[in-house]
Amino acid sequence: MELKEQLEKALVELRKNKERKFDQSVDLIINLQKFDAKKNAINLIVSVPHKIKDKKIAGFLEAKNSDIETITKEEFKHYSNKKELKNLVKKFDFFIAQANLMPKVATTFGRFLGPTGKMPSPQLGMLFDVNDKAIKELKEKINSSVKIKTKEPSIKLSVGKQSMKDEKIIENIMTIYNSVLKVLQKEKENIKNIEIKFTMTKPQKIKIR
Repeated sequence: MELKEQLEKALVELRKNKERKFDQSVDLIINLQKFDAKKNAINLIVSVPHKIKDKKIAGFLEAKNSDIETITKEEFKHYSNKKELKNLVKKFDFFIAQANLMPKVATTFGRFLGPTGKMPSPQLGMLFDVNDKAIKELKEKINSSVKIKTKEPSIKLSVGKQSMKDEKIIENIMTIYNSVLKVLQKEKENIKNIEIKFTMTKPQKIKIR
């Protein structure tokens, strides 16, 4: 059975579960095999066709901007203690930065943003020209992108919401799956199986071959 068909079946099963009072996340788990997470670490940013959720984004910018929560260069000095830095990292899903401020961002926030994978990157999060249009475009791009970073032989990420139509969830999953496949050395051989679940459900297992 094709992967797409298996995903359709799995979603039908998941929707039979008890209704919850909130819009559950749809989570994708790609279990890997014959894969050394240290040697072949995956670090990908994938644009998905359907927005998963609006992410909380903060910007390290020279001047305040009404489109985004801003931490200006002058305000960097307020983040001198661990507690404030930890709270900042928790509060936002994503950080963007004006390119010329990056060295200062790295020294002030790097040791807290780095380990969480939230450090502004050239791939997605660096602004060379700061204007309303550039910020809006970057926000849209971030909201329809997912970050994939492997620390273990398993990839876990949110691919949608329960309220989304099945075909949209499947399109997001297929886009992510195909992007991961391209960077795996042995492609399908490196994939043990796939699981999908809602926040509060048990996972549905999907065999790849």
